[in-house]
Amino acid sequence: MTRCITRRAAAGLLAGAALAPVLPASLARAGRIIDLKGGGFQPVNIAVPPFVGDDAARTVTSVTLNNFKRSVFLNPIDPGALPANAAPPDAAPHLPAFKAVNAQFVLTGRSQRAGDGRLKTEFRLFDVTTGEQVAGQQYVTEAANMRRVAHLLSDAVFSRITGEKGFFDTRVVFVDETGSKDRRRKRLAMMDQDGANVRYLTRGDELVVTPRFSPNSLDVTYMSFGADGDPKVLLMNIENSQREVVGNFPGMTFSPRFSPDGQKIIMSLAQGSTTNLYTMDLRSRTTMRLTDTGAIDTAPSYSPDGARIVFESDRGGSQQIYVMGAHGGEAKRISFGGGRYSTPVWSPKGDYIAFTKQNGGNFAIGVMKIDGSGERILTEGFHNEGPTWAPNGLFLMFFRDSSGGGGPKIYMVDVFGRSETQVPTPGYASDPAWGPLQD
Repeated sequence: MTRCITRRAAAGLLAGAALAPVLPASLARAGRIIDLKGGGFQPVNIAVPPFVGDDAARTVTSVTLNNFKRSVFLNPIDPGALPANAAPPDAAPHLPAFKAVNAQFVLTGRSQRAGDGRLKTEFRLFDVTTGEQVAGQQYVTEAANMRRVAHLLSDAVFSRITGEKGFFDTRVVFVDETGSKDRRRKRLAMMDQDGANVRYLTRGDELVVTPRFSPNSLDVTYMSFGADGDPKVLLMNIENSQREVVGNFPGMTFSPRFSPDGQKIIMSLAQGSTTNLYTMDLRSRTTMRLTDTGAIDTAPSYSPDGARIVFESDRGGSQQIYVMGAHGGEAKRISFGGGRYSTPVWSPKGDYIAFTKQNGGNFAIGVMKIDGSGERILTEGFHNEGPTWAPNGLFLMFFRDSSGGGGPKIYMVDVFGRSETQVPTPGYASDPAWGPLQD
């Protein structure tokens, strides 16, 4: 069975053809292969023999292995421990040999340039227990897209084994920070989720904070302090770098975020000692005021269906998390764990709200259910802040300042708190915002 797919990429059009195997009925109906939430969780062991081909094959293999290592749920077996000659390039692998090294799945592939200079990559995933091929795909694209091909096939394998959406073919917008602490230069930047392909979106001649991706991954909104020192919320198209001010409010606008359909931006407007929430329709440019109190209401985030908003407010005397309808109305407090709560963000799956919590001098990143129950701290320390969700709702990125000074760095943690890794960036980095799977 063959089908054609097209994917829009900043580097150009990525064209591909899927080579899907005919699955046994039992496998086609199968759900999740591993229980991600189970108390006895163990990652799935996967063997990835080096892909056959030229230098592109080495890159695809390396990127794929790195993705799996960071995925928490897949455990790539040390390549040095794999059986020699057990995965011939044009035949099914000798699965008993891989079973001997405790592999549960084997991923084989080939990646090399064709006569026209384009890159052709294919992979096949085998279940060691059943002996069946359970997934297969072929991609044809420009050679410059070899890293993206690795992310695409990593997503396909991750989804087939876990039953969850992948997250590797995504980008993160963040604030790149350079210079001394008292003369810090902040530029808006974008990278792949693994820290590769960094691209700068602003020059650093203005202070930028809190960038957020649009649902279509083509626009970002962020707060900027211009030459006049007046902070405004801006909207930027990342393909052509065109920018525009969101609204013309008589005050400081900040903390912007897109609605799930990408048609609105919700933000905070500070006027005097109060801060309230507003939305702006990007089509009609009409605005709507959502809160009207004497408190500071900020950091709003929509539920995935767009029906509700979570935000932080000090209306009760200290920073806490509240939920209300997307058009305003009565707000209900949901944080009661002690300490101060801020930067709430609704999970793309709708099941959790991530937050920053300050208590006893420490800053923690945690999650709670949408009614405030089941609070769990994933990581804590001197200064952790600004959680952002992967599009599959299984991972969070945030930034951390160490107690030893220097500057912030970006980290990733899974929603169950099993593993935490630093995301490589050129220098100091803060305010990460995870984008959707690319189109």
